[in-house]
Amino acid sequence: MAKGREEAKLNYKQELQKLRIEGPETLYFLWGKEDYLREQYLTQLKAICIPEGESGFNYKRFDGPELSAAAFREAVDAMPFLSDRSFVELRDVDVNKLKEAQDIQGVLSDIPDYCTVCFVQNAEFEPDGRLKLVKLIREKGRELKFTQQGQGALIDWIARRFAAQGKRIDFDAAQRLIFISGDLMNRLIPEIDKIAAYTSGEKVGVAEVEAVAHHIPEAQVFTLTDLLAQKKINSAMNTLAELLAENEYEPIFLLAVLGNQMRRLYAARLAVEQKLGSKYVVECCGIKYDFLASKLMSAARGFTLQQLRDAVALCAETDLQMKSGGGDARELLKNAVLTIAAGVTDAAR
Repeated sequence: MAKGREEAKLNYKQELQKLRIEGPETLYFLWGKEDYLREQYLTQLKAICIPEGESGFNYKRFDGPELSAAAFREAVDAMPFLSDRSFVELRDVDVNKLKEAQDIQGVLSDIPDYCTVCFVQNAEFEPDGRLKLVKLIREKGRELKFTQQGQGALIDWIARRFAAQGKRIDFDAAQRLIFISGDLMNRLIPEIDKIAAYTSGEKVGVAEVEAVAHHIPEAQVFTLTDLLAQKKINSAMNTLAELLAENEYEPIFLLAVLGNQMRRLYAARLAVEQKLGSKYVVECCGIKYDFLASKLMSAARGFTLQQLRDAVALCAETDLQMKSGGGDARELLKNAVLTIAAGVTDAAR
């Protein structure tokens, strides 16, 4: 199994400090999955460039995916009115597919010193680094990819959000919240609000998190495989039944999550047998937090390497059956989990 590479974390505080000390540049390219931090940074950037706010004459906004090169040039060339700077925001403009890319490159190559142009991409966007326009933006501007924050920074942020509501969250509870609800701040904010409102006392523990927080499918599938590892087959099947009953996710999506989890467990089991340590699991599986790697290695001990190898192959075969219309998708998913379960129980005899 090829090793992955852990994504470099954006130092958000450092970037804010740089902006405040050095001032704004003429071109920015903001993208990445952590849209909460992206919008916070954008707010700070606007506050410096256009203190009068978006309602003033010096703010122009274009919403994608298309962009008129002529209108863009007019906005960039417009002199600021009663201010030192103008600000042009390009929201969800698809720089990978612009029809007038060459003309837009011409505008970006000659942005006046008094203007700041800012491309703001949605959380799912990935720039195509092979394109001339993308290369030019990266060469001329400040590119910031807003990634999920590291464990320490994220837990500190969670603690501050709870403290603002008069609550104190345990370290274990904060880790549990990240595990079951994910590590994107915009997703965590409503969960923190719900948990804080639900908790009667000052202290927030794991029980309060479990009772209220939304469980993302990755966490539910992790629970399912953890139950299989512990030979708790009935509980695992009940978890699957709950997932299917919610009708929020298609069986083929849940199978993809299951397949990914089995691959991770295979890597973790390999690390256990070869004494490679949790660092291997983090790098190989692209896991962001050490505590998740530890949980994965603990669950992997409930399977043999051969069982996990077979489970990975089974998920791939089931995926092919679903995509080729070879049976009811829900039943195929159930059969896959039961087959994995059968291998676990056979090993226990």
